[in-house]
Amino acid sequence: MATKQELKAFFQREFPQANFEIESAGDRSSQLRKLINNDHLRPGGTVSGPTLMAMADAALYVAILAEIGLVALAVTTNLNINFLRKPAADKDIIAKCQLIKLGKTLAIGDVFLYSDGDDNPVAHAVGIYSIPPNK
Repeated sequence: MATKQELKAFFQREFPQANFEIESAGDRSSQLRKLINNDHLRPGGTVSGPTLMAMADAALYVAILAEIGLVALAVTTNLNINFLRKPAADKDIIAKCQLIKLGKTLAIGDVFLYSDGDDNPVAHAVGIYSIPPNK
C-alpha cells in the first residue's frame, strides 16, 4: 500500500510531467484534480479529449498504486472512454475512480470525470491495468 504523500513523491520523482493533484487515494479508489488552463482547451471552448483521457488513466493508476504499492511498471492495457457532455473551460476537472477488480495480474477500474462544482459527469471511462508479477 502507498499513502497519499508517498504517491505524490513517487509522481514527482518518476513522472515529473504528471500535472494533477491527488485529493484522495485508498480504499480501492482515488480522486484527482486537474487545474485547467488554456493549454488544456480545444477550439470551441471545452477541455480536450486527451486531457480527459489522461486524467482517467492517472486516476486508475493512483487508485491501483495506493493498493499495491509503488509499482512503476504497472501499465494500461485498455482504456475505454465515453464523452457525455461539454466540460466547462473555466473549471478544474475532477476524476473519481473506483476499482472494480484488483487481482494479482489485472486491475479494472471505473472513472467518472466532472467539471468542478457540477454533479453531472462530463465523461465516463473503464480501464484495465496489467500488474507485473512479484519477483
